Amino acid sequence: MSEITTLCDVEACAVVYGQNDTQPEVWPFPSGVQSTYAKLREMPSMEQTKKQLNMETFLRQRIDKTREQLRKQKKENRKKEMSILMSQCLTGRSLQDLNMGDLNDLGWVVYHTVKEINKKVKKVNDELAWSGSSQVQVVPTSPPPPSISGEMMNLQQAQSQVVPMEMTTPEDQQPQQQLAGLGANTGRLSAL
Repeated sequence: MSEITTLCDVEACAVVYGQNDTQPEVWPFPSGVQSTYAKLREMPSMEQTKKQLNMETFLRQRIDKTREQLRKQKKENRKKEMSILMSQCLTGRSLQDLNMGDLNDLGWVVYHTVKEINKKVKKVNDELAWSGSSQVQVVPTSPPPPSISGEMMNLQQAQSQVVPMEMTTPEDQQPQQQLAGLGANTGRLSAL
């Protein structure tokens, strides 16, 4: 408790009831606890309960925070998996063994990678224009469409529009949220 009072610059006390104890443990000492408790009771009721937590509320907040951290970590791991998959596809790996979820997530990563590349190209062009050197100009382009195998042709015909989904893992219980904008020109996976 002394650390809390020092770190938070507040007056604090503790009353701890042990499971088999007849008398509670108090900190800093009984008269200090009574003084602090009396000051708390003198405050308006709104101020008293403003930042009060019971054990259930505290644990619920910790669980929610941990779940959010886990969700973010799963999302980050999925992005990394799809970036590795994108690199493998650029070196010749086939897309035929991927399921629709993997293809969607891969499309999302490709879309955002191309978007980042275009931002960097624009930045370089702006820097070149600012420095007065207009001899070299880099033009951002869309990635070339992949060659379409028979299976991919069937996939393209079966689905007229593929919209990338927020990166999620199969373990996530919440429905995936769709992000608009993949393949803005055609809206098809083949436009990637």
